[in-house]
Amino acid sequence: MQGLRPQELAEIIAIDRKKCKGCDACKAFCPTDAVTGKYGAVHRVDGERCLFCGQCLVNCPFGAPQDTVDIVDKVIARLKDGRTTVVAAIAPAVRVAVGEEFGLEPGALVTGQLLGALQTAGFKILDTNFAADLCIMEEGSELITKIRHYALGEAAGHAPGPLPQFTSCCPAWVRYAELYCPQLLPHMSSAKSPLMMAGALAKTYGATEVWRTNPENVFVVGVMPCTAKKFEASRPEFASAAAYWHKRGSAGSYPDVDVVLTTRDLARLLKKLNINLTAAAEFSDADNPLARYSGAGTIFGNTGGVMEAALRTAHFVITGQELAALELNPVRGLKGVKAAGVTLRDAKTGREITVKVAVVHGIKENLGPIVDEVVAGRSPYHFIEVMNCPGGCVNGGGQPINPMGTSWLDKYKAILPWS
Repeated sequence: MQGLRPQELAEIIAIDRKKCKGCDACKAFCPTDAVTGKYGAVHRVDGERCLFCGQCLVNCPFGAPQDTVDIVDKVIARLKDGRTTVVAAIAPAVRVAVGEEFGLEPGALVTGQLLGALQTAGFKILDTNFAADLCIMEEGSELITKIRHYALGEAAGHAPGPLPQFTSCCPAWVRYAELYCPQLLPHMSSAKSPLMMAGALAKTYGATEVWRTNPENVFVVGVMPCTAKKFEASRPEFASAAAYWHKRGSAGSYPDVDVVLTTRDLARLLKKLNINLTAAAEFSDADNPLARYSGAGTIFGNTGGVMEAALRTAHFVITGQELAALELNPVRGLKGVKAAGVTLRDAKTGREITVKVAVVHGIKENLGPIVDEVVAGRSPYHFIEVMNCPGGCVNGGGQPINPMGTSWLDKYKAILPWS
């Protein structure tokens, strides 16, 4: 099993001994059996096995698992120092969840108010949806190269990775593959996640062309629905911007993404700055190209969204035409494993191929048979999307705690005998 490297965050989720009742609820939601402890005894999290997904945190009825990485005050200090360009890279799932922290109904879309509140706080905006569009162009192009090479017999110009190709956007899924099925790593897309693309972009093109500042003065804050993104940002390989500038004479050393705030963290930050999201002025930055995006980037936050965006791209590039129906219903919805086939006619050769895809969310319950097929060499699929959290990023470990998780307990603490 691959251990943590010195630079990587070793503990993101920890269990508060004073709150843990040993009820085993957290174990029921942990995809890797990283929670240890007998029933009735205080539990703990094994960091070597943990994916940092936070599903134990959002599903514990007693609020015992905690996100230990609190950098809200650090970000506020950067916002106020007068020297740093602080860039918020906001994931699509945040804008339909953060309103809950300010009394709005679950699912309320607050994009304009959210970006406006971030501007009021002093952030520059890089919408991660923009980077998701870049990601799907990279991931989709990689898939197209493999399809044309393996299925249509075209020379690739290089040795493409094997099929099926797995998505690489979910850091909990990537860590799962590294720890528990490393034989799948050659099948993983070589594309970075949208957040990591956003960080590198912010400290290269964004620094010099949009905000007109030294890249070393740019401090990138991922605003994510996901606790595992805190781990991803700490991985030492994600320092592409520094490497880019090093080749051009700079001696600086810095990560692409400096820190990650969860949706809950962001709400706390805004409240500390006395910014009411619901009263915030609408975002206005019409000249910022990094705040624009397509509908393909927007749907990344749902299970099936990456797949749908990839198939739209593959269809257009191979056939030369847009999909007649942009909504691919077979890959939507909350079924644990979804499968679909899309027939494409290659505009170059006239040959047809049916691209077979699968979408998996909820690693604990649904991934096993898919992995077994790939390892045995009998997978029918060309492309497989995997997201660790049930429903995708919208149900990530950094989202507001829903009424079936810890928040229901607060209402009854005064009358419960063990509170």
